Amino acid sequence: MSIIQIEDTAGISNLRDMLKNVPGIGAVVIGEGDLSQELGYPRQTEHPAVLEAMAEVVAICKENNVIVGHPHAEKKNFARITEEGYRLFMCGAPRSFAALDALRELSGR
Repeated sequence: MSIIQIEDTAGISNLRDMLKNVPGIGAVVIGEGDLSQELGYPRQTEHPAVLEAMAEVVAICKENNVIVGHPHAEKKNFARITEEGYRLFMCGAPRSFAALDALRELSGR
């Protein structure tokens, strides 16, 4: 299984095609920093335009039964991102075992 990262609107536009025609893609991670930069909202990862673009990635992944990952899972956003459909979680910076343990507890794992 390979993981790909979607970091811009061109990637979003091509995601359906990639998931249908490239064998072995098991997960997609969103590069929200680069995506926010391209959309004109640098590092504003909670900006409505950025969240809308990220929601499009989640929807495409759900259509294709592919796991979608969130690169900055934290206590403050964990309920929202799990509800939105993210299934792979990475701790935001600074990464620590405490942050990972908190996410595991929130996920029930």
